Amino acid sequence: MVTAYVMIKANTGDADRLRDEIEAVEGVLEAHIVAGDVDLIAKVEVDSPAAVKDVAATHIQGIDGVASTQTYIAMD
Repeated sequence: MVTAYVMIKANTGDADRLRDEIEAVEGVLEAHIVAGDVDLIAKVEVDSPAAVKDVAATHIQGIDGVASTQTYIAMD
């Protein structure tokens, strides 16, 4: 199992909608609205690094209102 954290910058102020849509993506365990350089952080748990890429680059980035993402794979 691969755990990753996706940092998400949003285009809009609709953080609640984005959080709900991100949490609906298969492989996303939870998403939180945060203060700081990014607007949301999502915890992803999937079978492979390729699946992390699919979740972040295809599904999360495909949500209307997501400006960009950065993904960090946990090493422990």
